[in-house]
Amino acid sequence: MQHIVKQGETLGLIALNYRISLKQILAVNNISDPAHIYIGQKITIPNLPDPNSIPYSIHISISTKRLILNRNGQVVKAYPIAVGKIVTATPVGDFVIVNREPNPGGPFGAMWLSLSKIHYGIHGTNNPSSIGKSVSLGCIRMYNHDVLELASLVPNGTRVSIRP
Repeated sequence: MQHIVKQGETLGLIALNYRISLKQILAVNNISDPAHIYIGQKITIPNLPDPNSIPYSIHISISTKRLILNRNGQVVKAYPIAVGKIVTATPVGDFVIVNREPNPGGPFGAMWLSLSKIHYGIHGTNNPSSIGKSVSLGCIRMYNHDVLELASLVPNGTRVSIRP
């Protein structure tokens, strides 16, 4: 997978966002000095497929509190979700699913799908009454049966677009 360096990003932050080591990024990209990267530079992220090779994509609407699953550009299913509170808003942008953890425990329900932004993910919940509300710390909450269904369909590397 390729990541395009954005303003304010460092290789350390990119490594954190994709849950890989800085050492791996340096080696795969043949970079000797991590301080010398530039906006627009393509950084190869190892062990993630090219999102263009994946037929699925996810579109999240914060305002409607809906997660839309698409396959080859066609809507497959819409799921109700919970999103971040005003003070801990869900981040807007384009991300990919970088890894997953079944049964992560605590408030994260039956599945955790990490996004390529550290500390954010799509996950189940131990509080199903929160779905449809703006109550999270910025993550996307789903009913446990919905997140398990989603996780069974989409592989790591799947694009996730979050819009207001």
